[in-house]
Amino acid sequence: MSGVYKLKGVIQNYAWGGTEFIPKLLGAKPNVIKCAEYWLGAHNNATSTVFKGGNEIKLNALISKDIKANLGLNISEKFGCLPFLFKVLDVHDMLSIQVHPSKKEAEKGFKKENKLGIPLRASNRNYKDDNHKPEIMVALSEFWLLHGFLTEKKLIICLNSTPELSHLIADFKNEGYRGLYKKLMEESQEVTDAVLQPLIKRVLPLYKQGELDKNSPDYWAAKAYETFCDEGIIDKGIYSIYLFNIVQANIGEAVFQDAGIPHAYLEGQNMELMANSDNVLRGGLTPKHVDVPELLKHVEFQETIPNIMQGELQADGIECIYKSPAPDFELSQLVFSKKKSKYTNKSKTAIIYIVVNGKAKVQDSDKSIEIKKGEAIVVLAESNYSIEAEGDAILYKATAPI
Repeated sequence: MSGVYKLKGVIQNYAWGGTEFIPKLLGAKPNVIKCAEYWLGAHNNATSTVFKGGNEIKLNALISKDIKANLGLNISEKFGCLPFLFKVLDVHDMLSIQVHPSKKEAEKGFKKENKLGIPLRASNRNYKDDNHKPEIMVALSEFWLLHGFLTEKKLIICLNSTPELSHLIADFKNEGYRGLYKKLMEESQEVTDAVLQPLIKRVLPLYKQGELDKNSPDYWAAKAYETFCDEGIIDKGIYSIYLFNIVQANIGEAVFQDAGIPHAYLEGQNMELMANSDNVLRGGLTPKHVDVPELLKHVEFQETIPNIMQGELQADGIECIYKSPAPDFELSQLVFSKKKSKYTNKSKTAIIYIVVNGKAKVQDSDKSIEIKKGEAIVVLAESNYSIEAEGDAILYKATAPI
């Protein structure tokens, strides 16, 4: 019996998204409504649709019909559901400064908020589920993000070269990462405005004149001010831009973000793969709920040296795997050419593929499916199949490691 089916995801229309990239990927016209994310997975908030035998069925419903058969014994027993969520992101405006809780802390926080009777969809809810949310992204364009605290040396250099923030060096030397970040996040809005207003006054004209480089925190501070700040009220998240690593990932490069690593996506398009969770603790650059005491419980207060991954090319010369410590997911890029045009595999658990360039034919024991740019398939466990491309093609693959 066939275990390969076409799959249609769900567009999420968040305010920070763009209007062209995702519609163009999916073969549609530009949309006046912001298209921020395209979800492929079985998350209950926006599960994908499977096309099976002329019928449409939700992916979570299909999997739950026979979870052991569809996910395989190992993954079904370990997670009890499809453990990952696959996304295409178009980051037009900056996302919030955020961290994700560990599995243990997510379980505690979710249980506590349930006991307090906070509705799941309440704006002040921190924990939407009891799962952790490690995530990996691979760039589809030049992609910019904030990722973890600068090293001690780089942080002091950054503060020293920013006259409006140089007074913070003493706090950092005396109190370390935790003390400095806690001071900034807990200070009054009046103090934040008084400190950051002169900085914005200095960098905003340079930004508008195109004189700032994207490697400079001044560039992102000015962009954040224009995006998030009302006249005279400055978002505390701008501090983080001067404390965190500014990372540029080029096409095909990946970055993994584990629990506790403060981060924010700044600009560009990527493929993102994460644990099946929606738990986010925010630290600014957002109109959404910011719970400072809860945020501070989960931040890893230590320097982070960004690891930009190139991936590990497999023996077939087609698949490149971006390894991470997350047990929930594994992300791969498949690059086809005239010389390397066919990929064969037997699935150990469910796999989702999406075509981002070119077209391909997927063949299993029962049928053949043509897929082109923007189209996706799901392969259920224990399926023997092949993917053959017509010329150059690029697919991304999401699964769980076994």
